[in-house]
Amino acid sequence: MTFPKDSIYASPIGEVGAFKFDETVTSVFPDMIQRSVPGYSAIISAIGLLAGRFAREHSVCYDLGCSLGAATLSMRHQIETENCRIVAVDNSEAMVTRFQEILQKDQAPVAVEVLCADIREVAIENASVVVLNFTLQFIPLEDRIGLLQKIYQGLLPGGILILSEKLKFDDDRQQELQTEMHHAFKKAQGYSDLEISQKRTALENVLIPETFARHQNRLRQVGFSSAEVWFQYFNFASIIALK
Repeated sequence: MTFPKDSIYASPIGEVGAFKFDETVTSVFPDMIQRSVPGYSAIISAIGLLAGRFAREHSVCYDLGCSLGAATLSMRHQIETENCRIVAVDNSEAMVTRFQEILQKDQAPVAVEVLCADIREVAIENASVVVLNFTLQFIPLEDRIGLLQKIYQGLLPGGILILSEKLKFDDDRQQELQTEMHHAFKKAQGYSDLEISQKRTALENVLIPETFARHQNRLRQVGFSSAEVWFQYFNFASIIALK
């Protein structure tokens, strides 16, 4: 399946609306995410490797906020454990519909169930692997601890949560530098200053980043015995939390 280049914010917009994972974003999402998130491909690849390591027989692997299923497919191609299935969830009908089309062309043997639902309302049960790949940052702040508690309770002992997030920094100099370098990364991928500015406006109050310390403290608060960054590229990081 071919996806066009992201040019959503290439022309001046009189009043930039809030960012939504609608059909317009879905149609260009693979290009958008690759050119917007430093290290995205490396994170997706590693999610598959980690799932191959932690997936257990007769268990479930969850991809919460799956979008077009990149993490799900990475897991599907690395899991060799018998009787293990993947549940992929997203609340965007456009994303789910397109992912189902993509999934039909993939022949890996691991069973995948795709749900169009709010991840806050989906039961997490008998899980060996849970993935929140740049998803928690779109959940209201007040709902984040409840979601993580549900995930922790649904994970089997020894299970893993892979949490990827855009970070903010308490130190003003670090915040300014990391933001500057992220914008430099996007410009190197072909985005214009106008595109960067307009998308930043669209994401304001939609994507709410937090510090690593806040993520780590919350993960420990809900019960995870260990939570550490395994990957970081400027202000984008991925955390492994172990039960």
